[in-house]
Amino acid sequence: MMRVLIIEDETAAALNLQAILSECGSEWSVQAILESVEESVAWFKEHPMPDLIFMDIHLADGDSFHIFRQVEISAPVIFTTAYDQYALEAFKVNSIDYLLKPIARADMERALKKLQLFSKLERKDYGERLGKMAHREVQRGEMPQTFLVQVRDKIIPLHRDEIAYFYTRDERVVACDLKGRQFQLDKTLEALQSMLPEQEFFRANRQFIVARRAVKEISVWFSSRLTLSLVVELPERLVISKARVPEFKRWLRAIHPSN
Repeated sequence: MMRVLIIEDETAAALNLQAILSECGSEWSVQAILESVEESVAWFKEHPMPDLIFMDIHLADGDSFHIFRQVEISAPVIFTTAYDQYALEAFKVNSIDYLLKPIARADMERALKKLQLFSKLERKDYGERLGKMAHREVQRGEMPQTFLVQVRDKIIPLHRDEIAYFYTRDERVVACDLKGRQFQLDKTLEALQSMLPEQEFFRANRQFIVARRAVKEISVWFSSRLTLSLVVELPERLVISKARVPEFKRWLRAIHPSN
């Protein structure tokens, strides 16, 4: 029996993945379905390594590559994502395979056949190489002090300390400064997250990265979630999920030790 771990924060996508996997044979046993970086790290610290990991790149509390920063993963990984971009180009040759959502059974069967071609030693080697590469990728590069943004026919520097939040919608990413001005960027939120100091910026959800200097007010929302008000107007309600609330509070306490 092959032990499988699914890391996916969308319930429907996780159940669909599990259903397709069961259609591909009875030898695949799903050990757990995890929804966040934090939950995944805790699981790996308490359980033996599975035989195979399906890992969504975009999770509620950040991209899944941050898991590799905190635990050593020696199992082969099949990435799942809705976006055929940025990190896939760097990681697809080091993971066993990757699947684009919505996942089709034919694609799943192709990935599993590819996995079965490797011996246990080769599978472990793939996992170890992927882990090392992910760790380097997350740690790579200097954190820029400024971002170059285009304003009409000019390119100007936008200093990191001027930014209130980053926001994405319909594959468009903007930075909003403390004066409420918006500037379009050519980077994904995941790429920006790896370029920003964690003590100054927080990945609130899939749409927002917020700067600590911009947080004005915090309110309790339905189902133990939080909503944030910033010093500038927001394009939509900024909600922090129940799963992310503990991490946000730790981040906030580090900023305001007296609270």
